[in-house]
Order: sequence, then structure tokens, then C-alpha cells
Amino acid sequence: MQNYFITGIGTDVGKTIVSAILTEALEADYWKPVQAGDVDSGDRHTVSQLISNSRSKIHPNTYALKTPMSPHGAADIDGITIDLDTIKRPKTENNLVIEGAGGLLVPLNDDNTVLDLIQPKDKVIIVSRHYLGSINHSLLTIKHLQDKGFDIAVIFSGDEHKTTEDIIKTMTNVEVIGRINDEPYFDKNVVKEYAELFKDNL
Repeated sequence: MQNYFITGIGTDVGKTIVSAILTEALEADYWKPVQAGDVDSGDRHTVSQLISNSRSKIHPNTYALKTPMSPHGAADIDGITIDLDTIKRPKTENNLVIEGAGGLLVPLNDDNTVLDLIQPKDKVIIVSRHYLGSINHSLLTIKHLQDKGFDIAVIFSGDEHKTTEDIIKTMTNVEVIGRINDEPYFDKNVVKEYAELFKDNL
């Protein structure tokens, strides 16, 4: 079984949609260890509403923080400290899709970032959304993970921007799974279409 860790070049780049698509494509389990904000209707609920298969299991967050901000700050408001020793991956015999919080170096506490949640054998999927400055953010994220020796791939998010996508591929030689367009909406049918499109590249 394979674990897939979904990270992004920043926040609001489409990690949850990508997580839903991969969960559907692989009929995998889904887990977001740290949720900051939207505790009652967070990303795990979004994923559960977007997948169609009956095999996937949605695992509970280890930390569900009340404030939509960096996890270390949200935890401080809640009067707790995020402890990596308490973040245990769910036991499953299925593939597991793990969604990070924000970008790769988002702090979890005074010493650890989201990067510290990634294990050496994980396949890391980077979500790169097109915006002014995204090339820099993409290259920094990709090269940092490459330097650490991780097996990585990219999914582009947003309507095609050929020069952006080409320069990222040229400068990093990163594997590209595909691109998710700016759809009018995402529902089970749209997610299933992308799952079929990406399945062979996973």
C-alpha cells in the first residue's frame, strides 16, 4: 500500500479538491491530521461529500483547531501545543491520502512544520496553483522536497498557463500528473471525471 501526502505551494491552492480526486481514483482512505478552522464542516467533510466509492474511509483529525490560521497560532488560541508524538497515522490496509495544512513549511509548533509530518516512503503530491508569484513558490517547494530526497509529483490547479507550467517542468524535471481547471463547481461527478483522468498517472 502507498501513502500519498498532499501539500501545496501555499494556502487555498486546491489541496482538498486534489485529495478528494486522489481518494476517489485510488479508492483510498483519507486523513487530515491537523485541521485549523471549520471544525464542524472542515476538509474531511468536504472530501466525504465529493467521493463516490464505498471503500474509502475518512479518518478523524488528530487536531481540530477552532481558528482558521496557521496551526501553531490556532493551537495557541485553543490553549494547546501540537505534539508530533500524538499524531499517529491511522491503521489501514488501504492506500492512504494525507492532506497537509497550508504549505510545506507552515509551523505546527515552535520546532516543527508540515514537512515533519511527511515520511520518507510517502509519495508527495504538490498542488501548484497559478497566480502572480506562483512560479517562485512552486520552485521553492519542489526543490526543497527534491533536496530532501522525496518521491514527488505536481498537479497544477487553475486554467492552463503554459509558460508557467513549462518553466516549472523545465527547471525541476518534476513529474506532472495533470491539471485541474477552474471548474464552475466541484461535485461527485466532476471529481470522478478527474479521478478517471489521473488514475493511470498515480
